[in-house]
Amino acid sequence: MRLTPDAWIFWQYGIFTLNATILFTWVLMAVLVLGAVLITRRLATGHERSRWQNLLEIVVTAIMSQIEDVGLQNPRRYLGFLGTLFLFVAAAALATVIPGFEPPTASLSTTAALALCVLVAVPLFGISGQGLLAYLKSYLQPTPIMLPFNLISEVSRTLALAIRLFGNMMSGAMIIAILLSITPFVFPIVMTLLGLLTGMVQAYIFTILAAVYIAAATRSSKALNKIVP
Repeated sequence: MRLTPDAWIFWQYGIFTLNATILFTWVLMAVLVLGAVLITRRLATGHERSRWQNLLEIVVTAIMSQIEDVGLQNPRRYLGFLGTLFLFVAAAALATVIPGFEPPTASLSTTAALALCVLVAVPLFGISGQGLLAYLKSYLQPTPIMLPFNLISEVSRTLALAIRLFGNMMSGAMIIAILLSITPFVFPIVMTLLGLLTGMVQAYIFTILAAVYIAAATRSSKALNKIVP
């Protein structure tokens, strides 16, 4: 039994290794890119629109509404990054119904990479929203003594994001594999359906947490002073 898709090796030459995590990650990204191209190639700007375009606009509007509810102004600015995070994690969970597919999010390397994307995006959005000096000053709030603690917080929450997503995704795959070996076929089907629901919830939680971190980074020092007198 494989604990992680990293253990499924397709090809190896010296220090170069092609495992299931790398292969399925690139396949998933290719499918998402191809799907985005096919969905958006015939969008209409007039009053007459297809049902698929109406559905797509409802989904995008709902995501933007969630981003705005977190506290991010101009949600369209963050839609690309946060929407991509959600779609990747959600698609990885939904694709588990395909025989032979192992979600790359069940590997700690993938979840760590996603968390590092958030770690890089938070200061980038923060600097673009506040300016470099204002963002750096936020690490000194409410007193300069908090500088090391704020830096530790940045690293620890990134680590927590990676481990939380990895643990939840891997545990579902492990439970299904165990049930397949000791129980009738109907029980793994039920657990697979529950795993799909759990995967969607994890995609939502991961994206919302990333939005919360970005919202905290883009909040101006004046707004922060109103919250922390």
